[in-house]
Amino acid sequence: MASTTPRKVEVLWLFRSLLRTARQFCDYNVREYTKRRTIDAFRHNKSLSEPSHLSSVISDGKAQLDLAKRQALVYKLYAPKMTSIMDLKPTI
Repeated sequence: MASTTPRKVEVLWLFRSLLRTARQFCDYNVREYTKRRTIDAFRHNKSLSEPSHLSSVISDGKAQLDLAKRQALVYKLYAPKMTSIMDLKPTI
């Protein structure tokens, strides 16, 4: 019998996918905001135990992942070609 409760593997896959997608943003501020927002959301929902609520949060996370992937793609097309000072490597 298949369980509708998301397993730990699915949650970890979603978390890693969101962080991987965050790395695709060219702009330092957008990249760090996406990463910070992902970590905060997973910490906030860490203590969820009700299966129906947990499933809805996971499906919302998957929708956010799709949205972030589309935004990263569009941002690459229209982002300014200047690099951020935060992306420069120190030359010491």
